[in-house]
Amino acid sequence: MSANIFRDTPIDSVRGYWDRRPCNLRHSPQAVGTREYFDEVEARKYFVEPHIPRFAEFDRWRGKKVLEIGCGIGTDTINFARAGAQVTAVDLSEKSQALAKQRAQVFGVQDRIRFYAGNAEQLSTFVPVEPYDLVYSFGVIHHTPHPERVMEQLRPYVHPGSTVKVMVYHRHSWKVLWILLTYGKGQFWRLPELVATYSEAETGCPVTYAYTPGEARELVERCGARVTDSFVDHIFPYRIPDYVQYRYVKVWYFRWLPTPVFRSLEQRLGWHLCVTAQVP
Repeated sequence: MSANIFRDTPIDSVRGYWDRRPCNLRHSPQAVGTREYFDEVEARKYFVEPHIPRFAEFDRWRGKKVLEIGCGIGTDTINFARAGAQVTAVDLSEKSQALAKQRAQVFGVQDRIRFYAGNAEQLSTFVPVEPYDLVYSFGVIHHTPHPERVMEQLRPYVHPGSTVKVMVYHRHSWKVLWILLTYGKGQFWRLPELVATYSEAETGCPVTYAYTPGEARELVERCGARVTDSFVDHIFPYRIPDYVQYRYVKVWYFRWLPTPVFRSLEQRLGWHLCVTAQVP
């Protein structure tokens, strides 16, 4: 969002939030760190968000170099490596990245991944500068106080022909409307604060920006690439009390909505704004 209310948020508060609850940590009831756990985390993630593999195009990067900004516990990271890419994975949260490293060991792809922990707003201070074929970031940079700095830091890591794929949250989405009506009681002047507080499964995220397509284009193009494609997707249709018990029961008003109508709604009011850009 255009509001600057997050500019002075300490990066340590962002790190602390994700260290306490790494993203997707509770996607499986299996013992954390086991093969069964990681398999279930992946299956659940891509079941609920099936557009991710389509957006990432894992197989396309076989034999290529991928820089991932915000690897979390490594679901996409491992799939890039499995497909044959050489991956450099960056994350602010050392707790999240520790699980990603363990995951790489479990699946035997640790030789294809280099891990770096740090603040992506200062990427060039801790990740060696070299060109990459793909820079990928899914649902990450809208959680840092200065997302534009992250994009500007990417300039030395891309070269002519590089692809940049970024997902940020979509302001004109069902999720934002739901947050406004459910938690904000229509108090639209509190929207940036409300979106941050309720954007994630664990409430109280310190920073969450949401963008219009035009704002997302402007943000992504700060790295020197030019946007070639964008789409919106993903409305979460399941009842939360059932979902946390690993049951998929849709909210009543989505349950009776025909699939083509629901998909049309997702493609207009989805929470995920997925942008692809190319370096000329």
